[in-house]
Amino acid sequence: MAIFNMLSSYSWGAKVVLTLAAFAVNFGEFWLIAQLCTSNPLAKSVALLKQPDISEHSQTLKSHFDALSKLINAMFDVTKCIVELTQLHSSKYISISEPPLSTAMAHIHTATYWIIASVVACTGQITGIIGMRHVFPIPTLEAWELSSLAHKVSSIHEHLQSGLRLCYERIDEKKLMEAFEHFKRTIETPQVDNLKILQNIFGKEENLLNPDRAEVCINVLRRKHVLLLISDLYISQEEIRVLEDVYKERVSSGLNYEIIWLPIVDRTTWNDDYDQEKFSKLQSIMSWYTVSQHVAIEPAVIKYIRGEWGFVKKPIAVTLSPQGKVLCPNALNMMWIWGNSAFPFSSEKEESFWKATPWTLDLLVGRLEPNLPTWVSQQKLVCFYGGVKMEWIESFTTATKAVAEALGIGIEMVYVGKKNASERVKKITGLIKEKELSRAWEDNNVWFFWNLLESMLYSKNQHGKTIENDVIKQEVMTMLGYDSSKNGWAVFYTGSGGMVKANGEKVLSTMDKFDEWKNLAKQMGFVPALREKLEGAIPRHHCTRLILPSNGGRIPERVQCAECGRPMELNFLYRCCAE
Repeated sequence: MAIFNMLSSYSWGAKVVLTLAAFAVNFGEFWLIAQLCTSNPLAKSVALLKQPDISEHSQTLKSHFDALSKLINAMFDVTKCIVELTQLHSSKYISISEPPLSTAMAHIHTATYWIIASVVACTGQITGIIGMRHVFPIPTLEAWELSSLAHKVSSIHEHLQSGLRLCYERIDEKKLMEAFEHFKRTIETPQVDNLKILQNIFGKEENLLNPDRAEVCINVLRRKHVLLLISDLYISQEEIRVLEDVYKERVSSGLNYEIIWLPIVDRTTWNDDYDQEKFSKLQSIMSWYTVSQHVAIEPAVIKYIRGEWGFVKKPIAVTLSPQGKVLCPNALNMMWIWGNSAFPFSSEKEESFWKATPWTLDLLVGRLEPNLPTWVSQQKLVCFYGGVKMEWIESFTTATKAVAEALGIGIEMVYVGKKNASERVKKITGLIKEKELSRAWEDNNVWFFWNLLESMLYSKNQHGKTIENDVIKQEVMTMLGYDSSKNGWAVFYTGSGGMVKANGEKVLSTMDKFDEWKNLAKQMGFVPALREKLEGAIPRHHCTRLILPSNGGRIPERVQCAECGRPMELNFLYRCCAE
C-alpha cells in the first residue's frame, strides 16, 4: 500500500509506468547480466564481480528466470494496454462514459493493483536470489508462485486486449461513418466538375492506369462523362466483352465518355497470390481505365456503393456527368438493351426510351438475330425456343415443323439455350445441328439473350414498375419463369399475327393435338389460333419457378405466376452452378 500512497496523485496509467520505470532502473542490470552470463564473456565477468554464484548456478535458477521473464513480459503487456486505454480519452470518436471504453476502463484499477503487486514479487525474488549466495537450490515454491502470478497478469492482459480491440473497432466505425457522411455530402452537392468526387473515391491514390496501361493522373477524367464500373473479382468475361463492344463503338458514334473499373474486394481476406493474379488478369483484358491497386478505393466509398447504389455482387455502372452529378445508379441495364443510343446513360433517358419501346420480338432478339427482318418480310413463322431436355426438343421441333407444313407456311426455328447452363447448352446445340432440328445460337448470343432479359427486369425495377402496370415487365418475368422451370418453352411470331409464348409441356401438347384447332388456324392464322388454344389449356397441377440473382435487395416483392396469374411464394435459394 505504501507504493499506492506514494503514487496517489498520479493517474492509473502514470502509476504503472512509474512503478515499472523504477523497477527497470533498480533491477535492469541484474536482469541483463542474468540473461547473458552464460553466453557473453563480459556479462559473465560482471556477474562474478557484482552477482557471485548466479553464473555458476544459472541452470539451477533457470526455472526462476523463466518465471520472472514471463511475469515481467506480462506486466509490460498490461501496462501498454493501460496506457493505450488512457490515451483514448482524448479521442473524439469514443466516449469514456459509454461502452466499450467505459467497460474497459473499469478494469484498469484491478490491472494496476496486480502490476504493482507483481513488481513487488519480482523485487523480492531478485533480492532473494542475490542475497542467498551459497544457499542453493532456492525452494521451487517461489518459482511456482511467480508462474501463477504471470498467468494471472496474462489473463488480465487478454481481457484488456479484448476491450481495446472493441474500442478500436468502435473508433474505426465512427471514422468510417464520418468519412461516409462526408462523401455522401460531396456527391450530393452540386460541383463545378467531377474531379472532387473522383478524388474522394480514390483518396490518396491519384493515379490510374489508362487503356494503354500507362499510369496517368486522375485529372485526365476531369469534366468528362464517366462510368464507374463496379464489380468484384468475379465479373465474367462475357460481361467485359459486351461492355467492350459498346465502349469501342462510342468513337464511331462521336460520344465522349470513359469507364473506370472500381473493384470491390475484401481487404481482410485478400490473398496475395490467388486474388492478385485474378485482379491482374481482369485488368489485362479491360480496354478502359482501371485502378492501379486493389486497395485504391476508400472504405467509406465502398460502404456508400453498397448502401446507396445497391451493389452486392452483380456488376453495376454508375454514371457521373462532367459536373460530377450521378445521372443513373446503374447504367449497365440500358447499355445492354440500347447500347450507345442511350447516352448520356441517365435515368431520364432510360425512362424516355421505355415509354417509346413496345413489347416486340425485335426488342427481344433484334440485336442477336440478323435474319429476323428477312424472315418477317418473307411472312415466315418464326419460333425461338429454349430448354435442356433433348427428348422434348426433338418432339417439339418435329411436331411444330409438321404443323407448319400442314398449314403450308414457312417456318424458322432458333434454339436459344438456357441461362447458367453453358456446358449442357453446348452439348445440345451440337446435337441440334447434327440432327438438323433447327438453327441454334452460339454461346455469346445465348449468354447475351438471358442477360438482356434480366437487364430489362432490373431496369423496370429501378424505375419502380410493377407487373400490374407494365406489360414489358410482366412478359419478361414470364420468360424468366419459363427458363427457371425444368421444362422447355417457345415463342412464336409472325409479322401480322403478333407474338405468343408458352411453356414446353403446354406447347408440345397443343402441337400434338393440332387436329383439334387446324381449321381455326386456317381461319385466324397460326399465332392467333395458337394463342386461343393455349389460353384454355392451363393444367390443373403446375409448379412455376422464377429464379432471379440477388441485386442489392431490389427484387420485386410481388410476382404473379406465368401460368395462372396467382401470387407466387417467395423463397430463398442458394445455388452454386459450376459446370
